[in-house]
Amino acid sequence: MSRTIDSGALDALLDKAVAGGAVPHVAAIAADRDGILYEGGAGPRVAGGTDTVTTRTPFRIMSMTKMVATTAALQLHERGRLDLDAPVAEFRPEFADLQVLDGFDGDTPRLRAPRSRATVRHLLTHTSGLGYWFFDADLARYEQLTGTPNVLGGAGAFAAPLLHDPGERFTYGIGTDWLGRVVEAVTGTGLDVVVKEEITGPLGMDDTMFLLDEGRTADAVSVHVPAEGGGWASAGELLPQEPEWWAGGHGLYSTPRDYIRFERALLRGGELDGVRILSEATVDEAFTNQIGDLDFPAAIPTADPPITGPFDAGPGWKWGYGLLLNTADAPGGRRAGSGAWAGLFNTHFWVDRTSGVCASIYTNSLPFVTPEAFALYGEFEQALYAAL
Repeated sequence: MSRTIDSGALDALLDKAVAGGAVPHVAAIAADRDGILYEGGAGPRVAGGTDTVTTRTPFRIMSMTKMVATTAALQLHERGRLDLDAPVAEFRPEFADLQVLDGFDGDTPRLRAPRSRATVRHLLTHTSGLGYWFFDADLARYEQLTGTPNVLGGAGAFAAPLLHDPGERFTYGIGTDWLGRVVEAVTGTGLDVVVKEEITGPLGMDDTMFLLDEGRTADAVSVHVPAEGGGWASAGELLPQEPEWWAGGHGLYSTPRDYIRFERALLRGGELDGVRILSEATVDEAFTNQIGDLDFPAAIPTADPPITGPFDAGPGWKWGYGLLLNTADAPGGRRAGSGAWAGLFNTHFWVDRTSGVCASIYTNSLPFVTPEAFALYGEFEQALYAAL
């Protein structure tokens, strides 16, 4: 039977964050191997509205999609259908056309051939050289000069160049979107179908999908941005509703109640309620450093302040498969070796296998990782562990 905890401090924390304007709304949930420990919500679904968000409210989970797509690829690897050390171009020949952005001659991008071939493992570990415009000024400039859309703007984003040679360093980017296309090539099936048949369907995650139906759309939160004069204003829907491709890097909607089932499956070594989505050995690998001597950057500057602030994680982080790993215990929080990640619209999750706890916290707002949102993540984690 799942533990019970006093939810008062957690409820008060969420209420305070909304009342103080740190976030437009917030929902949070925590669980152990046996079930839900805490769930709560505060603030309106849409600024100025009266309906409060709950753990059953649909959110855009953005890059929390990455671990789901990563799981789909790892399933294929377990079944002997996907060699992680095979070149990406073996599955997606168009990948061989990508070159490395090596600076600019005036307003002309300077490109060169990569010195090594990117593998599927490079996609899994963000070491392929692919980036995001909002974290790299050169890529943002390249996309502006060439008219290449960013990854939210259409399939033309797959023409974006590498920012360095594969394996040279960790660069967070659209590698998982390419990974989703590899999964499609191997299976001959759309990523939406693969995810439904192999992960969300078996786990009973009926509210997790790439496109919401009419009823769920009506219940979903809106993306919010700072309003002139203070407070928050709705920016509406920012994801394409007629997508050209299924985005393994950012495309899913989910609810806190749904996604915690995925987290619990990871917490339990790949199994939940008698359904196994990954072997224990593969889950162990996902929670193990897969980038060797490379490091997750302690600080990533912003190249697009309306989209994200600088991401200052601090030192001591590694990357597994789809998961950011802390190498030391967080005082009053998660233990070393926990796996975590976040989404661009300010969602965040972690799975602490040592303490036996997983949790997530959700809003849908921009910019990403404002000081207020980042502080809320930490305060929620501290309050949760204090209540255990």
